[in-house]
Amino acid sequence: MTDNEIKVSIRKLYKIFGPNAKAMMAHVEGGMGKPELLDQYNHVLGLQDINVDIRAGEITVIMGLSGSGKSTLIRHLNRLIDPTSGEVIVNGEDVLAYGDPRLAQLRQNTMSMVFQKFALFPHHTVLANAGMSRRVRGESADIADREGQKWLERVGLAGYEEHYPGQLSGGMQQRVGIARALASDSEIMLMDEAFSALDPLIRTDMQDLLLELQRELQKTIVFITHDLDEALKLADHLVILKDGAVVQQGEPQDILLRPNDPYIIDFISDINRARVLRVRSVMEKTEREGSGLSGEVEANQNLESVIALSEGDTNLHYRVMEDGRQVGLLHMRDLVKALVPVEAASEDRRVA
Repeated sequence: MTDNEIKVSIRKLYKIFGPNAKAMMAHVEGGMGKPELLDQYNHVLGLQDINVDIRAGEITVIMGLSGSGKSTLIRHLNRLIDPTSGEVIVNGEDVLAYGDPRLAQLRQNTMSMVFQKFALFPHHTVLANAGMSRRVRGESADIADREGQKWLERVGLAGYEEHYPGQLSGGMQQRVGIARALASDSEIMLMDEAFSALDPLIRTDMQDLLLELQRELQKTIVFITHDLDEALKLADHLVILKDGAVVQQGEPQDILLRPNDPYIIDFISDINRARVLRVRSVMEKTEREGSGLSGEVEANQNLESVIALSEGDTNLHYRVMEDGRQVGLLHMRDLVKALVPVEAASEDRRVA
């Protein structure tokens, strides 16, 4: 987590689907869960007491399995769905208090959305699709085309301006969707399962493209996914949902090392920890020089690369560098301990 300002603040957010949602709040606040509410009152508990801060310039990933409430949550940010109770504060203003004109302005200027199914206009050219948000605002065709062209080039689609969406592959269509969102110049990008319909290799390319653009643009991005590998790759801040409630949230490295719930432990059990964990998460934070060092590693290297460098020797120690200065020492024994899943580590302690 950085010291960036809070761009969006979600407070005590509840969503109950059904004809008497407000009346159901008393049952939910009294401890009734999702299965009981459905069984006894035929209402669906979509979101339960969500409290999340989304910081400017970061990628906040909201993840969970099907039915966890992640897509319901993101649609509250631009009020495609209204909550049963709670607050959604954007740039210090409660969007739930907005009338229709101010809400339209929020959707056109403050937030852009990239959808799973691309949502391109099939009878408009790629260039027209890329600049569509500008046209919707009432800006001139020249401005819309100029901005659309600029971002098509940035996402690798120069030369496809006069093509139509049906002439492009799925990955290329999603690039148009990203270009359209960027062309809007909105402060916040909402990405709802944006890459889940793509083939694995194309999906990886799109993740890399997003990270490349983010390093330069520092947009505030809310990204929805059901894929843990994708979440760990993209997230600055990770929020994990189950049955409409937040199970754990925080910096992804911290969640991997310190899961706080059996559900999370089970969720991360099959992750290749060496590929995901970074040196900064397992190093000793110190500026002391250390002795008997075998070289230097970067704080953001993954542990897999350090294992290869050390050839598996657990007796080695490395100076950890970031931006040209020492930020810590890495002891290979600590690295190896971090690779042991939490359940296994607990079992070792019981045996001892």
